Amino acid sequence: MSQTILVLNAGSSSLKFALYATGTAEILCRGGVSGIGGAVKVAATGAEASFLDAAPPVAHDDHETAVAWLLDALRRTPRLAPGAAGHRVVHGGADLADPVRVDDAVLEALDRLVPLAPAHQPHNLAAIRAVGKAWPGLPQVACFDTAFHRTVPRLAQLFPIPHALTDEGIVRYGFHGLSYQHIAEVLPQIAGDGAEGRVIVAHLGHGASLCALKARRSVATTMGFTALDGLMMGTRSGAIDPGLVLHLIRERGLDPGAVADLLNARSGLLGVSGLSDDVRVLQDSADPRAAEALALFAYRAVREAGSLMAALGGLDALVFTAGIGERAPAVRAAICAGLAWAGIVLDETRNEAGAGRISRDGSGIAVYVIPADEEAPIARAVDRLVFGALPD
Repeated sequence: MSQTILVLNAGSSSLKFALYATGTAEILCRGGVSGIGGAVKVAATGAEASFLDAAPPVAHDDHETAVAWLLDALRRTPRLAPGAAGHRVVHGGADLADPVRVDDAVLEALDRLVPLAPAHQPHNLAAIRAVGKAWPGLPQVACFDTAFHRTVPRLAQLFPIPHALTDEGIVRYGFHGLSYQHIAEVLPQIAGDGAEGRVIVAHLGHGASLCALKARRSVATTMGFTALDGLMMGTRSGAIDPGLVLHLIRERGLDPGAVADLLNARSGLLGVSGLSDDVRVLQDSADPRAAEALALFAYRAVREAGSLMAALGGLDALVFTAGIGERAPAVRAAICAGLAWAGIVLDETRNEAGAGRISRDGSGIAVYVIPADEEAPIARAVDRLVFGALPD
């Protein structure tokens, strides 16, 4: 039996991958293929990253060719040949919550959810199909970003719309669940008993959301029916007045596709700044629009955090994770300054270092930076479902 688990996390033009040992889910290496369909870059780190050295370079025109190339590289290193693959799938809908072995019926169900996550779901499913084509018979497991939020109380899931639409599945699902699951799993090691209290986790990356945890379970989150809701993001608007959508259609003559493109691909940090969706670029710019975009990003996070604090009945800890959350101390400082009224006192030196606890000793609310890891929960799920490892 093979001793590795391959985890794939497919984005619009990228393919993140990681290899884990079975039985222990020990990380062997992680890496990614970026720029699929264009200027491709490949990088990997870890004890077994050298397996890519013998892989002949190819043009990665799509996810299928990228996955086929990766699996061919693994075939050339027999000790790393995977016994199973696990995938991040953004939307599991109302019926798929727990990790599941992929078969034709599961794929059909996930295909029906593509309209709810058009920027993510097709790429997730393309990776699953690519593995099936390149390595027929390899067991595959799908893990869902929506699953972690199934503990959210019913009232927090409901939209104030006709009941018949709710019954059809139009509810708040929430996303970034695998990232939040990882934080919930490791938080006791970092925060001790405080992990069981009232915690807000800020997953701030190109996509961004907040999740309210109580006893390490999701009780509210900022994303809703789709991943467009909630916080301002890299190119996504986040929450806006629904009347604005109607105005754009009725008065400006935009069709639904044009509105979708505007709100998903031309808004957020990119739209407000007119320059970039990259926080690093905006921080280095002297253009006042860049400063305004960063200020609005922090302001929207503070407002949404206040909403989740109300849902929690207070706050004991705040956790930053993902690209911006981990690597942008100025953004963290701006958000914490906006929440100073709640009792947050940031330690500037710790915040610049950006690891572990970044609040001052004695701060009424503890603030942490914890690296994101969406792949580890997937590896553990594969280990349980395919190899019979005991649950954590």
